[in-house]
Amino acid sequence: MALRRDHLLTARALMPRIERLLELSAQKILSLEQTWEPARGTPVVTVKGKYTSRAWTEWTQGFQVGSALLQFDATGDQRFLEIGRRKTIQLMAPHVSHMGVHDHGFNNVSTYGNLWRLMREGKIPFNEREQDFYELALKVSGAVQAARWSKTADGGGYIYSFNGPHSLFVDTVRSLRSLALAHQLGHVLRGERDASISLLERLLAHAETTARYSIYYGKDRDAFDVRGRTAHESIFNVNDGSYRCPNTQQGYSPFSTWTRGLAWAILGYAEQLEFLGSLDGKLAGQGTRSPRTARAHGDLSARDMTASRALFLEAARATADFYLANSCTDGIPMWDTGAPQLHRLGSYLTKPADPFNCWEPVDSSAAAIAGQGLVRLGNYVSGRGDQKDGERYRQAGLTIARTLFDKPYLSSDPKHQGLLLHSVYHRPNGWDYVAPGQKVPNGESSMWGDYHARELALLLVREARCEKYPTFFGAAG
Repeated sequence: MALRRDHLLTARALMPRIERLLELSAQKILSLEQTWEPARGTPVVTVKGKYTSRAWTEWTQGFQVGSALLQFDATGDQRFLEIGRRKTIQLMAPHVSHMGVHDHGFNNVSTYGNLWRLMREGKIPFNEREQDFYELALKVSGAVQAARWSKTADGGGYIYSFNGPHSLFVDTVRSLRSLALAHQLGHVLRGERDASISLLERLLAHAETTARYSIYYGKDRDAFDVRGRTAHESIFNVNDGSYRCPNTQQGYSPFSTWTRGLAWAILGYAEQLEFLGSLDGKLAGQGTRSPRTARAHGDLSARDMTASRALFLEAARATADFYLANSCTDGIPMWDTGAPQLHRLGSYLTKPADPFNCWEPVDSSAAAIAGQGLVRLGNYVSGRGDQKDGERYRQAGLTIARTLFDKPYLSSDPKHQGLLLHSVYHRPNGWDYVAPGQKVPNGESSMWGDYHARELALLLVREARCEKYPTFFGAAG
């Protein structure tokens, strides 16, 4: 037994919990705005309820600033639009041209991208110069992200992680939004001798490589090949581009599944399926070119698009099914499916998660990310005629939201700066605070967990109010 879906749950029924979340969210954003000094770096995780920085890479600043923009979107409170605009200008420029990370889709789409989306949707007044500012930032961000490129022996490639050219992270699939937006805005990456490099092509190649090497399909690839399992890191030989082995940085082992990486895959592929659907009309008539010529010019034949979509859907379904089978009945997962002390918890998958257990931490941030991914995947699958599976994924996402938007996960303590409790950052490195009397991390928050709880809430608010369906590339419908 695993996640128990509530088949009758609706976004409208969740509105009382969402309204409470938004009330608390406003308090948390204002508390951090009043107390955080930018000279301290970027807020990452809480310790004893107060946000602190944690040097690794600056990948969470976009979540800090973007949270204010999500708050404005959901409530219309102009204070948060002002915070988001001002902080984007003050803090985010270095992230646009940051050559050293794979996190552009986190930092820049959450800030410049949200502002661009709000203007595109008519949520903020149109201003041509302001729009040009957002679009230039998004174009540069997408190109810089795409330049971080390693080729694979099978003719593909990937955006390599901050570990170096040999390293593909599964979470980078959600940073592909930066390439998608830059391509949508008509941008390309310029290489040696002015070579024009398609951002759409690199997006598809990276997502295909991730689907083939970072996700398992139960086809006996190795002794631990279980359908839907993910590897946090995939290692390649940079001399010839050949795949070597799975690895992990934040999970327990290369042969278990770090559940936040799993959640990134669910959401990343669901969003890219939505994005590819938005390109269908633009790609009509391009099948007259050969695949090689089409890809060189940054467009794709209908056959190419169909193959990519099928692979992405297979990856999304497999990872979603694995998540549903390996989370507790309320939709909350443990931090890793192979964590060494899980056996001490007995039949933990047959009951709701216990964040205060003595043996292994849960990860609410993984649940927030997966919850949105499941709702989006369910909507996508239902829209293509599979109502049964669409309902299965969607109701699972709503069930996760119901769990997260209440005790013991929603933080109501005004002295605690976090919104979503029981998030885990880096268990192997011991970076998570363990309170006196506790044996494992619990009771703390993370910037990404708080941000994605707000994103999930916004998605459901829009639906409950019959507003436009939000996507990173502009509202649909």
